[in-house]
Amino acid sequence: MSDLFDYKQEMSALRFTPEQKAQLAQAVASAVQSPSHKRRRPVFRSALIAAAMAVVLVVGSSAAGILPSPTELFDPLFGGTAAQTEVIDKIGHPIGASDTNNGITISADAIMGDEYNAVIIYTISRDDGQRFLPDNLTDVSQLTIGGFGGSSWNRSDGYGSAWFVDEDPDDNQVQYIETTSSTGSLTKGTAKAEFWDLSYWDTETEAEAPLYSGNWKLRFEVDYEDCSIRLGSGETFSQDGLNFTIDEISVSPLAVQAAYTASASAQWSSDGSGRISDQDRTTSDRFLHNVEILLTKTDGTVIDLTDSGGSIHPENGVSVCTKGQVLEEIIPLEEMASISVGGIVYDIPNA
Repeated sequence: MSDLFDYKQEMSALRFTPEQKAQLAQAVASAVQSPSHKRRRPVFRSALIAAAMAVVLVVGSSAAGILPSPTELFDPLFGGTAAQTEVIDKIGHPIGASDTNNGITISADAIMGDEYNAVIIYTISRDDGQRFLPDNLTDVSQLTIGGFGGSSWNRSDGYGSAWFVDEDPDDNQVQYIETTSSTGSLTKGTAKAEFWDLSYWDTETEAEAPLYSGNWKLRFEVDYEDCSIRLGSGETFSQDGLNFTIDEISVSPLAVQAAYTASASAQWSSDGSGRISDQDRTTSDRFLHNVEILLTKTDGTVIDLTDSGGSIHPENGVSVCTKGQVLEEIIPLEEMASISVGGIVYDIPNA
């Protein structure tokens, strides 16, 4: 499992043909879970996924007609303090779309985001009210689900992660959290989420075992407030034999993203082995993974975001690169002091 994950993580940094993108998206669709909201597994994403989706069903809000508060949903995962709750109140929006199949309902509950990043919370529940997980399964990190989630409205290159959360192992539901990051704007659009066949990893047989079969399709409008700020314009740094120019740095309480241009065109191998080659790994490191990103809070805490996912686009003798991620907690702008990209430090205005 670990080798397969490492491979998928590396592939998120590469550029592929439309056919390759579709094949990769299918391959990783069932491996986007993570043990907890503090440990996430990156997955490859593509805007072309949307074109592969079939007819979408939209069902309204809960039977009672009352949508859960985004703050109630996001606070346990990304917040807790009064300042964090205030940010979630501002940028979080309810959704209320759901679909039911074979006694299982999946609902898209809430979304929050900025210009290039978004987080969606889904609830997966048993309609009969019985305990969601079988008695022999207590770790939601063993869960997997097929599908593409709601990142289909991303019309640019993207990457992200997803994981399961089970706040009460004895109740009839679990939460599924999806993040998506994009090189283009995400603030408006229609998301089409499709899921199928919830399974789990059986540690005794070391194989995937079925849990709940079915196919769930949802559609909802994406509309939230972008509260990010923009930094950087033309600053340069050099490393690994390359010169880099900062195009834009986006910082919000939810996420960080850095866009920069490298002075050479990334060259990829095409050995067809199905595994990332040493050459491609080195190229990915030079253009993406070795570019340091450090976020410093006003209390002196330094958050290392160097391992963030991203994309590399060779064009006209240079490579346009994007790198960043959704943060593991909401950080109000007034609690951010600076961000460093490739050793260049930018003060974050927080007045």
